[in-house]
Amino acid sequence: MKKIIFVGFAVAIMGLASCSTVPLTGRSRLSIVDDSQLQQQAAIGYAQLLSDPATKVVSGSSADAQMVKRVGQKIAQAVTQYMNQNGYGEQIKNYKWEFNLIQSNEINAWCMPGGKVAVYTGILPITKDENGLATVMGHEIAHAIAQHSAERASQLTLAQTGGAVIGAATSNKSQTTQAIVNQLYGIGAQGLYILPNSRSQELEADKMGLSFMAMAGYNPTSAVGFWQRMAAASKGQSKPPVFLSTHPTDDSRIAQIQRDLPEAMKYYKGK
Repeated sequence: MKKIIFVGFAVAIMGLASCSTVPLTGRSRLSIVDDSQLQQQAAIGYAQLLSDPATKVVSGSSADAQMVKRVGQKIAQAVTQYMNQNGYGEQIKNYKWEFNLIQSNEINAWCMPGGKVAVYTGILPITKDENGLATVMGHEIAHAIAQHSAERASQLTLAQTGGAVIGAATSNKSQTTQAIVNQLYGIGAQGLYILPNSRSQELEADKMGLSFMAMAGYNPTSAVGFWQRMAAASKGQSKPPVFLSTHPTDDSRIAQIQRDLPEAMKYYKGK
């Protein structure tokens, strides 16, 4: 029993000692996994994706591809300026921004650590215009700036460590007991820690994305319309219960965005 307490205490101390601050929100995040390592891996993966014959990258001469690059570059420039002026420049010093439009019916977009961005053509009918696209790209870039990938990897590392400790503690029990405990631990780690953190990361990316798009000259109030259109597009689709989902409900997300708008508007200069 003492051994379990000691190891658990050591893990807790490791978590407390390995924290950093998220820009804009000021939240303390777990930082066991180095984001710079993920940036290197992401750069390789991104290049492989673009070179894959199955990936249909839209020509840079098309109006939609140019819009993606234009919006992305404006947000990246604004984010870089904010980070450098507020003491976070070291976190993005190795960023090599890239923005590509991929031909796909999938309603999706993402930003890898290091600034590797992809937007799928399937989401463009929902974004409708540059403000809608800025909502999406600001949100995805916010995930990278907040180092959510590194944080989730850190959370999984702690969860796996906890699983190993529990496995050692039940090693002298029957196989049935071990199976029950391990199953319950897996459910507990997912339901009580990993998934709620993923949902909070989504809301944090919404909040940061509003400010980032505002800094780039896009009206953050347009985000409400975009997420309403996203909610309408997803109606009728099968969704997991909210307590097992990595994303907040549509209504809770939109309500939180409306609460975050006054702060974001402080960065909006208009055109």
